[in-house]
Amino acid sequence: MKEALAKALNEQMNFEFYSAHVYLAMAAYCSGDSLDGFANFFIVQAEEERFHAMKIYKFLNDRGIRATLEALPEPNNDYDSVLHAFEEGYKHEMANTERFYALSDLAMNDREHATINFLKWFIDEQVEEEALFDSIINKLKRIDKDSNAFYMLDTEFAGRSFSPPAE
Repeated sequence: MKEALAKALNEQMNFEFYSAHVYLAMAAYCSGDSLDGFANFFIVQAEEERFHAMKIYKFLNDRGIRATLEALPEPNNDYDSVLHAFEEGYKHEMANTERFYALSDLAMNDREHATINFLKWFIDEQVEEEALFDSIINKLKRIDKDSNAFYMLDTEFAGRSFSPPAE
């Protein structure tokens, strides 16, 4: 694997750890408003992002490349509403998709077939992530000020959990 691709994968691993940090900040925002179901949603998102980071970590190590951890930037800790938090999460996921596209382009240019195959899983995952956030944003917009529907959605998210996919 060429050095530029290895470096880009390492940067993506660190971005995945940062993404977990972003979602934990969103969870803390929701917890601060006693919205424990929404907080749980974002905690599960953080777990998924850490899983993604560790998947890249393992891939790098399997390829004989040392993973290097970097300092994480401070995430946004304040939001105008739960809807705003989800809108920012959606933007974050779209930016992450672009990052994986760029990684995939780099791997294709290098004819690095093992990495191309590895990145396909992440690209498929990003389609799911963007669809999930888009769906929740649409629900939040539809329920607007209906406190019963908002409470029901909060309750629904309280039961969300993360199970790593089988390898």
